[in-house]
This record gives sequence, structure tokens and C-alpha cells, in this order.
Amino acid sequence: MKPYNQITAEIIQEDMRYLELLSHSFPTIAAASTEIINLEAILNLPKGTEHFLADLHGEYEAFQHVLRNASGAIKRKVNEIFGNTLREAEKKELCTLIYYPEQKLQLVKETENELEDWYVITLNQLVKVCQNVSSKYTRSKVRKALPEEFSYIIQELLHESSMDPNKQAYINVIISTIIDTHRADDFIVALCNLIQRLTIDTLHILGDIFDRGPGPHIIMDTLCDYHNFDIQWGNHDILWMGAASGNDCSIANVLRLAMRYGNLSVLEDGYGINLLPLATFAMETYANDPCTLFGPRIDEATNTDNQKTIRLIAQMHKAISIIQFKLEAGIIRRRPEFEMEGRMLLHRIDFDKHTVRIDGKEYPLRDTFFPTVDPKDPYRLSAEEQDIVQKLHNSFVGSEKLRKHMKCLFRYGCMYNVCNSNLLFHASMPLNADGTLKEIEILGKKYKGQSLLKRVGQLIRTAYFDENDSPEKAFALDYMWYLWCGKDSPAFDKDKMATFERYFVSDKETHVETKGYYYQLRDREDICDMILDEFGVEGEHRHIINGHVPVKAVKGEKPIKANGKLMVIDGGFSKAYQPETGIAGYTLVYHSRGFQLVQHEPFTSTQRAIEEGLDIKSTTQIVEMSAKRMMVKDTDKGKELEVQIEDLKKLLAGYRTGLIKEKAD
Repeated sequence: MKPYNQITAEIIQEDMRYLELLSHSFPTIAAASTEIINLEAILNLPKGTEHFLADLHGEYEAFQHVLRNASGAIKRKVNEIFGNTLREAEKKELCTLIYYPEQKLQLVKETENELEDWYVITLNQLVKVCQNVSSKYTRSKVRKALPEEFSYIIQELLHESSMDPNKQAYINVIISTIIDTHRADDFIVALCNLIQRLTIDTLHILGDIFDRGPGPHIIMDTLCDYHNFDIQWGNHDILWMGAASGNDCSIANVLRLAMRYGNLSVLEDGYGINLLPLATFAMETYANDPCTLFGPRIDEATNTDNQKTIRLIAQMHKAISIIQFKLEAGIIRRRPEFEMEGRMLLHRIDFDKHTVRIDGKEYPLRDTFFPTVDPKDPYRLSAEEQDIVQKLHNSFVGSEKLRKHMKCLFRYGCMYNVCNSNLLFHASMPLNADGTLKEIEILGKKYKGQSLLKRVGQLIRTAYFDENDSPEKAFALDYMWYLWCGKDSPAFDKDKMATFERYFVSDKETHVETKGYYYQLRDREDICDMILDEFGVEGEHRHIINGHVPVKAVKGEKPIKANGKLMVIDGGFSKAYQPETGIAGYTLVYHSRGFQLVQHEPFTSTQRAIEEGLDIKSTTQIVEMSAKRMMVKDTDKGKELEVQIEDLKKLLAGYRTGLIKEKAD
């Protein structure tokens, strides 16, 4: 940064047009000076805490709890503040109150005999926690986070020291007045929400919000109202984005996955998708078919559906699966460059022998009832199927709630992000066998590495936003489906998605989906360094952070790879993965002193968390700690602020030399 006394008239003249514009925001010497002082002060605050989550897969209760407890950061703060002055049970009660203030207050009021004393003690405790979590922010930033109705009172409490006897009396009067005016409940809720908000400065979601779990729409509602976050799109997110764009193959896949996991409520209640035409068709077409291979994967302990409903879901599941295979053939034929002919298997069925030929080998079929498949033209949709596809298309494209969530995904999302020396992307970076970046051809041009992810991001936006019926728009719509399951998709990167085989063929050799070279080579530090260089990621401690592939902790697999250069934080939020992984997910916390990886046990329920104070059992592993505390000036935001300070110093010099005139108030 250039010292103030080295800013010459020539330097000011070079930037005169910009400085004149800047002078409208800071019209006087006093205004510019004040802003410089403010920004310099911000640079010397500790960096805000970043929270990384991946592969949420609709598990909204676990997601919301991890968000509320900041992966254990709030519990850690409470332990630091109160140490041995509170019993463990009291600290647990305080943490539960901070996580779920409205619900916990209701329980306390039902059981607490000395409610006024409890209010006094609790409010004092919450003020201490709030003072601690707000200490790394400017007063201005804290003020913007405050609820309007309590803004003044909270500011007074946060910035007064209880060590001064006079100030303690002042604080006591404020607290007693809050109680006397019957505002204690509202004030406690406001403080708890503020603590949650200030504990995490930035939230990074590394993809796969949708599918499998029961509440992706609830997660999206939470995110749309969150104060500061970004999303790196995963293949399941892109699938839903394709469905919202009107890609019928994506719509069919979304429906199939919802049936597979018994999550019809996500479609019907969450997004208002009309499933009646599909249900009617399925009941009639598969009335005499047990559809045993298509029963939903549901938790018997918590499932409330009766056998009739489960059978209907199985029928709908089979109906949409066959429709999906037919629709996908249309794109595969239309786009030979996708090289996915091997995914067209309906015409390889021998309907007399009840077998299917895959990669030159014949396999017996587990299910041989295909009433809607014409052996002479197996990929032709029947009239009823065409009608269903059109109605589902209209339902997805016309869903207001889905449109709102897509707007949020596009506004805050992208294929990758570089933030504070960390490269974030969901799944993969296509590589060759020798570890070099793989060139992928898209519409006649080749892309690799960063240029590939940028081009993919452009196509996703084209598919959703472009209203012209251009060739690029048509290609982009088809490519949305390819990103879900194509072998060179950076969001997938496997040789195939063996959907048909898993349903219809018993031989598990046909189920194998071979991962791309990235998954084989990402343990190597030199490969990670090459990728980081490709994206221009700098810094002494730089990392790639991924999700997508569950870490099999139960088999001893580690989430930290490549000598600490790569962190994989999909440990299995989805309940469907937990038997395979042995845990319920990893999250990552990056605060001013370094990285902490948090391994979570399965979450029981929100109700037990509130009633019993049953937090997620988590194990914290220190990944990387810094000897020197990281300040705002060491971050990307700090670099931006330094540029702003440099410009303000030029403006100040312009005012003082008379090259720029101060403006009247």
C-alpha cells in the first residue's frame, strides 16, 4: 500500500474520473478520513469464523442443529467463558437455550419455580456469551445484525463492563426492567439468535442440498434467509436446477429419487408438484405387478405410511423409472458427443429369454414385466406417458416455491469458489491418467481446469435464464442432464451411472461405477498443488475442500489427504449413507487460529435435543493451527479493504491539493 505522502498529483490525475465518483460517497476530508480510520481498524480485527458443510441431502434436522451449534463452536465458547464456574449440566442447559430458545423457554416456564431468578441469571450469562462472540466485529457490523426492537438495549449491554461496580448496577437495572416489562422471553430469543449469527461469519455449502432426505426445501428456506453464505453446486443440485429449467430427463430423475426414498412430501407439500397423473397411471399400469424391486427405502422405525401407500410409491417408482430410461435415450441419440450409448439398455432386452445384454454379456433380469415397452420401438413413450411427462414438466416449471429456491441457488451459487486460500468445489476435477488436467470438448471447443468449470457454470445459467430458442440454449438444457451422470462431468466423474443395472440385474459386477482419475490421484500433494496453481490459489497454507464422496470412517478412511492439502467433508449427513460410513458427517470450522475438522455421530431428533439437551456427539480434530492469529488483513476481504483505503488516501490527497473540491453538506 502506497504511503500517503507518496501520492503525487500525477497519480491522482490518472484516477481522476474514479476519484470524482468516490467523492460523492465521501464528500469531505472529514468523511474520507473517518472511513480510512474505520477500515484500518477493521483490518486489525480477528478474521471471522467460516463454517463448511457438504452433502446435506435433505437432512434438515441435522443441518439446522449443526447450524445452530456451529459444529460445537458455541459449546466451546460457553466452556471457555464459564469454565468451572458452572456445572456441566448448567452449561448444557445454557447451550440448548442458545440453540433452541423458543422451545427451551417453554419447557423452562413449565418446570422452573423461581422464574424471575432464572431470568436474571440467564440474561447475565447470555450477555457474557454475546460479548465474547461479538468481540471480533466492529460495532457497526454488530449493530447491523441486531434486531431492531432491542438494538439500543443490546448495544448498551454489549459495550458496558460488569467489572465496574457502577456499570454493573446499570446493567442490573436494564435486566430487571426487561423482566418487569414482560419482555424477557423476547429478549432471550433475540440474544440467542444474535449469538448464533455472530458465531459464524460465513457459511460455505459444498453442494448436494437435494435428494434422499425429507427436507431439502426446508434447508433452502433456511439458507435463503441466512446472513452470509455461498454454495458450490453438486450433481444433485444441478439435477434439480435442470428440472426447474424444464429438462424432462432431470424431472424424471428427481421423481425417481423421491420415490426411491419415499419423499413424496418434498414434491407435493414442499414444491406443489402434482403427482396425481403419475399415481393414477402407475396404479392402472402396474395393478397386477408386485413391484418388489421398487419398494421405497424407508426407516421402518419412523415410517408412518401404510402398506397401501408403500405399494403405490413402488408402482410410481417403477413407472417413472421406465419413463426416465425412454427420455434419456432421446438426449443420447441427439447428442452423440456425450458418448453415452451404453446407457441405452431397453433395446438390449431379450423379451423372450428375459435377459439383457450389457457390454457384450448376457444377464438374467430380476423383473420382466414391461407393459409400456414396445420391443419393436422400446424408447417410444406411450400416449399416457407423454401426457404425464407434459403435466409434470408444467408442474416443475410453474412451481413458485421452486423458482424462489432456484433464484437463491443461482444468486449465491457457482461451480467453484476461491476464498481465503481455499479452493472449494463439490466433486471432481477431470484428470488424465498421468495427472494432467483433462480437456473436455463442449460445442467444438476444449476446456480444462478452471476454464472448464467456468464454461459449465455458464451453460447451467444459459439453460435456466436464456429465453431464446437458440442452439446453445437447447444444448445447455441437454447438458444439465449430462452433468448429473456424464463421465466427464466435474460434478460426477464416473464412467457411468448404473441405474438400470441396480434395479434389474443381480450380478453386482454390472453395478460398478468406476471413478475418474481425480479420485485416484487426489491423495498426492503434487496433484493438489497443480490444481491449486490452475485456479490461482495462493498462500502458505492453501487447500482444496470437497464433498461428494462419503468418507468410510468405519473402514479407517481419513478425510485429510495429500499431506493436508485436501479435505473431504462428506462423511454422510444422509441417513442412507450412515451404515456405509459409520458416522453422520464431517463439518469444517476455519477460525482465526486455524482449521478444526468436526466428525459427527448421527443426530437423534430436535425434540430430544430440546428436552434432554442431547447435542450431536462430535469429535474435533485440529487440522492446522497457526502460531499467529489470522486477522482480517490476512484474508481476501482484507485485500479488498486495503484497495479501498488506497483509493480513499488518493481522494484525501486530492482534497488537500485542491485537485478535487470538497462538496458542501
